[in-house]
Amino acid sequence: MAEDLRAVTESKRLEPRNRQTTNQDGLPHGGAKYRLEIAGAAFLFSTGGAVIKATSFNNWQVAGLRSLVAAIAILLWMPEARRNWTWRAAAVGLAYALTLVLFVTANKLTTSANAIFLQSTAPLYLLVLSPLILKERVRLIDVLVMAVVAGGLGCFFIGHEAARSTAPRPFEGNVVAMLSGCTYAFTITGLRWISSHNDCKETPMATVALGNLIAFLICLPAVFPIEHAGLVDVGAILYLGVFQIALAYLLLSAGMRFVPAVAAGTLLLIEPAFNPVWTWLVHGERPGALAICGGALILGASAVRARLP
Repeated sequence: MAEDLRAVTESKRLEPRNRQTTNQDGLPHGGAKYRLEIAGAAFLFSTGGAVIKATSFNNWQVAGLRSLVAAIAILLWMPEARRNWTWRAAAVGLAYALTLVLFVTANKLTTSANAIFLQSTAPLYLLVLSPLILKERVRLIDVLVMAVVAGGLGCFFIGHEAARSTAPRPFEGNVVAMLSGCTYAFTITGLRWISSHNDCKETPMATVALGNLIAFLICLPAVFPIEHAGLVDVGAILYLGVFQIALAYLLLSAGMRFVPAVAAGTLLLIEPAFNPVWTWLVHGERPGALAICGGALILGASAVRARLP
């Protein structure tokens, strides 16, 4: 879920906290450090599917408690997340909150490969949202790239995918994952919309913090009572909140200040590429042939899109 911060920095670069000397490319010396920070964030994001499946909590409990822990950690670690909680930040935070809840739910129903690949179809919906909300012009190359994404999306709904212990209701999970791609697109569009205002005071981290708080409130009625909470369950929730969300965004916000959008977008592809790998290693979950084909089309199109001007 890293593209939300990237969406803002593409249209309005974050200013470094302290002036630094730069190299011939205009980047600060020690640029490898910032690339490693983004790669580290993408790595942490990629572990979500495997850890979500490791807990016996239901989707509402995982999504709600994960977001509560994440919100607390973000607010403690990042002072900018505690400022400028405006109605615009809350509106975009709602879209982000829905994305968080839908993504966890999809992982509980279908394979983590399907969940992350279908969420990665967000640029397909941006093709409609960008002209309507941001008044951005759609180019022919954008349409062609998104046609490939649409083809990849279709692969997940061809034929019948057998249920398994880690993916008991794959078709319903695929639909939920597709919806998470839609709400993710609204999140990206919303962040770009906020940054386009001349009086913009909101920060991406304020929206992330608000989104996690809203996600907790959405899930709260279904979180309790918790009938059983083992060490694995507690550890999974703490890891997801502190590391997979909060620390990942801390690294991402630091690295994005100095890494060009093209390089950052390429590094962030680590998340969808490695997410199914961790689930396979931990749970033995193998995506189907059509899912692999669809994922390859979506990731390939995303890689091309990341390099477009």
